[in-house]
Amino acid sequence: MKNYMSSLIIGFAIIIGFTIVGVCLMFSSTNESSNVGNENNEHRYELLPANENNIIIFDKVSGEYWTKFISNNEGPTNWEKGDSPIKITISRLAR
Repeated sequence: MKNYMSSLIIGFAIIIGFTIVGVCLMFSSTNESSNVGNENNEHRYELLPANENNIIIFDKVSGEYWTKFISNNEGPTNWEKGDSPIKITISRLAR
């Protein structure tokens, strides 16, 4: 009888342990799948140094880019938006 109770307690402990591990795995997998959309936007923009005086920020999703002329008291210092010349390729990547 004592061996039977010990086996029963060990069996219930194993079942409860696997249940706890299963619930933890379910919660961790749902958290990872909800972060998938955020990861895509994390590396959406790329900073490209064109030369010493110009920098470009490129949007990998829409294909748009913004340029800025950086020099001491020369040229415009505001961002200028431009459209991508390769929209077809970018729209294929977005699929």
